Amino acid sequence: MSKDAPKDERRSKERAIAIAAILTGGFMGAEVVGGLISGSLALLADAGHMLTDFASLILAWLAFRLARRPADWKRTYGFDRFSVLAAFVNGLSLFAIAIWILIEAVQRLRDPSEVLGGLMLWVAVGGLVVNILAFWVLSRAEGDNLNVRAAALHVMGDLLGSVAAIIASLVIIWTGWTPIDPILSVVVVTLILRSAWAVVRESGHILLEGAPRGFDARAISSDLEASVLGVERAHHVHAWSITQERPMATLEIDLEAGADAHVVKRAVKARVQELSGVDHVTVEISDRDQAEDTPESRH
Repeated sequence: MSKDAPKDERRSKERAIAIAAILTGGFMGAEVVGGLISGSLALLADAGHMLTDFASLILAWLAFRLARRPADWKRTYGFDRFSVLAAFVNGLSLFAIAIWILIEAVQRLRDPSEVLGGLMLWVAVGGLVVNILAFWVLSRAEGDNLNVRAAALHVMGDLLGSVAAIIASLVIIWTGWTPIDPILSVVVVTLILRSAWAVVRESGHILLEGAPRGFDARAISSDLEASVLGVERAHHVHAWSITQERPMATLEIDLEAGADAHVVKRAVKARVQELSGVDHVTVEISDRDQAEDTPESRH
């Protein structure tokens, strides 16, 4: 969450993360005990997922807290980028969870064990209620924030895991067929991996200083040269994001003869914002008759 966002909005997202962490951490212990006693892999997998969710939610909450700190001479952009790093780590942790569940599922299919369907059902129902509450809190605060979306994805994985555990427990109670437990665990894994990859890809793109969504440097250069009076050439166009909500861009322009540099700069910034939505634009005017350029920036 960028510092540019309203203070109340930042606090609302931070509070939502904290509530979800309390709900998840509070029920995690009960699910571990229930999984061990009942012998359910689905419950243990969900409990393991809840453990990483709790850690992920704490990391996401910490990212919001750090983002409050002001910029200094060492970190001129402040600590906003930590929230992107938290989202990246949380996305990767989902892949680690998936690998563990797959390994356990294969072992259970090879060597089936007894599962207490009744106990498994009650614990799974309790987990479902907790996860629904946590997901509802996060979904109300999500918006476009990548950090909150990664946290919500973890909770969604838990929610699906609880649903799978309920279905598995009912099948075991009615038929006694225990392989349904690891099979549904694998189904849950496949459902969350696609979304996990989306979070990892998007946060990784930001960490690698990739251009914000919708920003095409080639198209912007061509458009500025064609539509802004006084621009002879637009080049060295670069764009990146501090966070998903805080994009920035820099570029260099060559002026046409007789053009007013200040007027052209204002027009270029307005046009870049109109084309891409980026409102923090630094424009450098090339002076081809001097050895040094004179940079001027907005903000």
